[in-house]
Amino acid sequence: MSLRVLIAGAGIGGLTTGLALHRRGIEVALFESAAEIRPLGVGINLLPHATAELEALGLLDEIAAQGVRTAELCYFNRHGQLIWREPRGVDAGYPVPQISVHRGLLQQTLLRAATARLGSGALRTGCALESFEACGAARVRARFRPREGGAVFEVEGDLLVGADGIHSAVRRFFHPDEGPPRWNGQILWRATSRFAPFLGGRSMFMAGSRRRKFVAYPIGAPDASGRCVVNWIAELDRSAAAPPSREDWNRRGRFEDFAPEFAGWRFPWLDVPSLIAAADEVFEFPMVDRDPLPRWSHGRVTLLGDAAHPMFPIGSNGASQAILDACALADALAEQPDALAALARYEAKRRPATAEIVRSNRRHGPEIVLDLAEERAPDGFSRVEDVFAPGELEGIASSYKQIAGFARPPGEAQRTTPR
Repeated sequence: MSLRVLIAGAGIGGLTTGLALHRRGIEVALFESAAEIRPLGVGINLLPHATAELEALGLLDEIAAQGVRTAELCYFNRHGQLIWREPRGVDAGYPVPQISVHRGLLQQTLLRAATARLGSGALRTGCALESFEACGAARVRARFRPREGGAVFEVEGDLLVGADGIHSAVRRFFHPDEGPPRWNGQILWRATSRFAPFLGGRSMFMAGSRRRKFVAYPIGAPDASGRCVVNWIAELDRSAAAPPSREDWNRRGRFEDFAPEFAGWRFPWLDVPSLIAAADEVFEFPMVDRDPLPRWSHGRVTLLGDAAHPMFPIGSNGASQAILDACALADALAEQPDALAALARYEAKRRPATAEIVRSNRRHGPEIVLDLAEERAPDGFSRVEDVFAPGELEGIASSYKQIAGFARPPGEAQRTTPR
């Protein structure tokens, strides 16, 4: 089947979609509204089902070399007492790792691969999607406006994919009255610091509760001084305040707005105030999502990634789910001769799964263990077994893995080789 797919957005989801489609022999044209794709952002996590897809695209080794193969996830209360610890990635028996990496490095790796494989002319930056429409029975026409001025230009393709983020122009076309993203009352401050490794050196931890939480994990190997780049997130309940203005991952934050809340968080295994103080700058972001949609596809236009299912950053799912979307769409288009039937297959596989993650994350996903520990033992505990029933913690962790799609059935190996 000869297809040409137009992709609006060259973030992680858009670039991965371009690479996955190209691998299947499908022509791609990518359009990014930003004038330049720069290595912005802080750290993210890639779960094993997503890294398996990156391996199939021949990118896993390069991405893993730039980050950290996460070995474990730990939950602590605000006193620094361990609630739950579980192995992750290859340390949990998966054939591929869970990777913690700087978002900008990941995007630049995808960009280099897309430029090399698709050709430099396949990606145009500084082009904002203005409108689109059906062009006959089997084509779609999209109009783009150059950011730096110039005439609007038109491009035709067989399909249009909206991978243009939480403020998607494609989504807005079909849902003009949806309004702004939904804020849950939480504010995140995100940064990176050069700091000494903690816990096992490849550990990700979450401490506190919904009211006041701290998350940290390394995203780079130690340097000659023994320090590594640590990504961290401070989260506070600000539901009593006025709703924030439009979110922006690159908005500078102020240390004085959150650091005092963590002044006493000095644990035997980590001095949180010192980690915060080691950062040069911090970025502020409200925790937002959108309600799941009843459909993603309209004719020859569909949605992907944050445009389709923006979710709270809980459970390391944002980038991972966009990667899974991209590869599921490529699979459907390669395996189903009829493009509209392929979009239906893609949506049937991905929309219910991601909608369930959105709903689970609103219930705090696996991080509910932090709130339960705070409610049941606010002053701490001598034994965690006195706080949680036998099997309760394992059950919470296992349930979320099933929802997020990276549980491993007993005896069943995940696919990690190219198809």
